[in-house]
Amino acid sequence: MFKKSRALPPEVVILRILNERMELTEKDKQNLWNLEKGYEGEVKFDKLIQHLETLILNDLLLEVSDSLFQIDTLIIFQGKIYLIDIKNYEGEYFYEGGVFKTNTKIEKKDPMLQLKRCQPLLRQLLQKYGYAIPIEAYLVFINPEFTLFQPSHNPQIILPTQVNSFIKKLSKLPPSLTGRDLKLADLLISLHITENPYTRLPKYDYDSLQKGLSCAKCHSFSLSVSRTILTCECGFKERVEPAVMRSVNELHILFPEIKITTNLVNEWCGAVASKKTIRRILKENFKAIGNTKDTYYD
Repeated sequence: MFKKSRALPPEVVILRILNERMELTEKDKQNLWNLEKGYEGEVKFDKLIQHLETLILNDLLLEVSDSLFQIDTLIIFQGKIYLIDIKNYEGEYFYEGGVFKTNTKIEKKDPMLQLKRCQPLLRQLLQKYGYAIPIEAYLVFINPEFTLFQPSHNPQIILPTQVNSFIKKLSKLPPSLTGRDLKLADLLISLHITENPYTRLPKYDYDSLQKGLSCAKCHSFSLSVSRTILTCECGFKERVEPAVMRSVNELHILFPEIKITTNLVNEWCGAVASKKTIRRILKENFKAIGNTKDTYYD
């Protein structure tokens, strides 16, 4: 079972909103693409292991001896831990002597580095809390369009054609867990760091972002309103209320400290809906604080 489930990284959520409301640099666009691609691969792996009768912890950010380390997937069996790093690369790559490069000879960061770094740090963290459990670490290439050429097989590398057999191997492990295993899972979850210092976001401010309601399907801002229905140029129709609520949620994500007022939301939504409609939607979905023109919603 997933003791700690996987969520869309906050960095991806923010970058998606910014990508609609400002012109991202090519570097930021590439970062967003890489993050989404990585998340897609991790979710695919989750589906393959969801039947395992054991403890699965996803997306852990831990610290030991002033060193932070990230874990994609941690699987706890009785008497053994599997540390999994997942890559969703596609295309042809060559790997030899720690050098990882594409078929066009462009060198890339060694994908084994994170695994080699995480394994001893995790062992050190477990020892700190009195756990001496063997850790098996694997790098799983999940994309079927990925090919890796290497002079000799590395048993820690699971290629796309080996993923099913690897999952079958895990399925055959004894499912019985002890109370100590459950306590370990709870401990690691309690040690998880929620604020990721590795997050890379472009600078942005309220005034410079595009205002308006966007289409839930194509993300265009070319919407027309007729009473309670929004119609996009792509043909998609949506009620005003969920569109406004989605927009308010985006506003809160980008500016968590900002006070949500009728005037602010009306401006943020590009005055597509009337202030009366905005006020009604806010009153129905939030708690109004104050009874004057300074009323805001929480």
